[in-house]
Amino acid sequence: QVQLVESGGGLVQPGGSLRLSCAASGFIFSINTMGWYRQAPGKEREMVAISRGGGFTTYADSVKGRFTISRDNAKKTLYLQMDSLKPEDTAVYYCGAMSSWGQGTQVTVSS
Repeated sequence: QVQLVESGGGLVQPGGSLRLSCAASGFIFSINTMGWYRQAPGKEREMVAISRGGGFTTYADSVKGRFTISRDNAKKTLYLQMDSLKPEDTAVYYCGAMSSWGQGTQVTVSS
């Protein structure tokens, strides 16, 4: 059973930072592609960042230069470091892998 548990969301002011974590189990973490996705109010879920097993990464244009995806294979944890946050980053952030999703963690960027 694939399990993905996100944490680290919260309320932050514009320009601030947050680090999201996704604890994974139920699959071979080290060789599987994982990613962060988000869904803002009134919008469809979108890809934010993808991490492939070989260390290759892909980012949405809207977050390039501000967000960094990384993974710790020993801890089976995926991270998303979010810097220079903007109000438009407000969304529920989901961890995805093996066609599965976590429950999401709310990120709110507001002054």
